[in-house]
Amino acid sequence: MDQAAACLMICRINQLLSPSLLLKWWKADPSMSLTSPVLETVTRGKIKAAALKNKIEEQYPKLQRVLAAYHEQGINPIPISSKQYPFWLKTIYDPPAVLFAKGDLTLLSKGRKIGIVGTRNPTAYGIQIVNHLTKELCRKNWVIVSGLASGIDGMSHAASIKAKGRTIGVIAGGFQHIYPRENLQLADHMAKHHILLSEHPPETKPQKWHFPMRNRIISGLSEGVIVVQGKEKSGSLITAYQALEQGREVFAVPGSLFDPYAGGPIKLIQQGAKAIWSAEDIFEELPERNVQYTEPF
Repeated sequence: MDQAAACLMICRINQLLSPSLLLKWWKADPSMSLTSPVLETVTRGKIKAAALKNKIEEQYPKLQRVLAAYHEQGINPIPISSKQYPFWLKTIYDPPAVLFAKGDLTLLSKGRKIGIVGTRNPTAYGIQIVNHLTKELCRKNWVIVSGLASGIDGMSHAASIKAKGRTIGVIAGGFQHIYPRENLQLADHMAKHHILLSEHPPETKPQKWHFPMRNRIISGLSEGVIVVQGKEKSGSLITAYQALEQGREVFAVPGSLFDPYAGGPIKLIQQGAKAIWSAEDIFEELPERNVQYTEPF
């Protein structure tokens, strides 16, 4: 394990630095040297570099024991310096400095990915749409990314499993506090056969502000995001706007003017999102292509 990976994991697991400062340090000095003056510059005096250096060195001998305990639980921390870190996520402005993964790590680099999000209270129409789109996307080997929330999110994961596709769930807290509890069985299945991701250490309880932060990871992992039902001020629109900021495609499923859960997609379409009637509309916007990627950092 190199210096950068060790520093990133020690700081994140023990919460020695805020996630934003930790990312800032790594961007400014990818080697994360403890003797470099970069840290003082990055933190602007908020953190004493000497004190932080002592804390990191104090945690070094304990790191392997912590990682071994994580491994027993099936948890793999992936620092942003690692080749296992998802390429698409690495390209966004504020990627997590460390990802915690549970499941099939090959899914992070395998297949094209698309996000599906929507209301926690879908109508029969919304359920029909998510099942149909997910089935068609899985037939083309797209990996479905969502947030394991109630409603459309959980249904998109379940539909991809039913279609024998692959799916990635991004949770808001740590793995020891799966939320909502109604999706615990689904989460367990995904951790064994697909993959769950979090930017938080396993013992972290989900807080209200974790959910919008989680949304940037859903969109960041994906080439595009599909919004299936949601009110005008729903969390689904937060994901859509983050996708736009990240340069991703945004798709919206139109609904009835008399359905309050159609308000979000209609607003997105008015603002330039692509209205979709079938999976073919997505394939036209995101055609098959051979792209050679380069590392963004």
